[in-house]
Amino acid sequence: MTDEPSPIPPDDMNRMLTLSRLNDPAVPVLAQAGGTYTILLTGAQTGGRYCLFDMLIPPGGGPPPHRHDFEEMFTLLDGELHFTFRGETMKAGAGSTINIPSNAPHSFKNHSDQQVHMLCMCTPPGQEDYFLAVGDVLATRATPPPRLTEPEMAERRQRALALASKFKTEFVT
Repeated sequence: MTDEPSPIPPDDMNRMLTLSRLNDPAVPVLAQAGGTYTILLTGAQTGGRYCLFDMLIPPGGGPPPHRHDFEEMFTLLDGELHFTFRGETMKAGAGSTINIPSNAPHSFKNHSDQQVHMLCMCTPPGQEDYFLAVGDVLATRATPPPRLTEPEMAERRQRALALASKFKTEFVT
């Protein structure tokens, strides 16, 4: 063993282990882009390194084409989605992991008749704050998203558009 300093910084004793449980009533659950998004870990809980979501995407669900200034990684646990990346579409199924580089235009859509279950990690974090600002809070992960009227859907779209740049997001056509 040498006396040379380790290239790894010392353990930060101010940071603690975080345990997030999917059905914990304290974990925020939101209706967003037609799906149910559970915020498992926030940037505050990860020392500003990333945030993590559990996502349930119903048939027909998924966000419109957009891009943002952070990396986004999806791991499909159940079901299949069509991902569009820079204009090209591919199908991904359970067991697939997809990484979207920052600033690249993308979207996904559930074209099947089954719900999709996946995890999404954003690095650096901040997307959790956007979802909290534009989503509808649900009581539990099993609570269905609200059935919105056309004016309510228009208001949600307008709110998402109005706040997008604050959260380094841009919707593309």
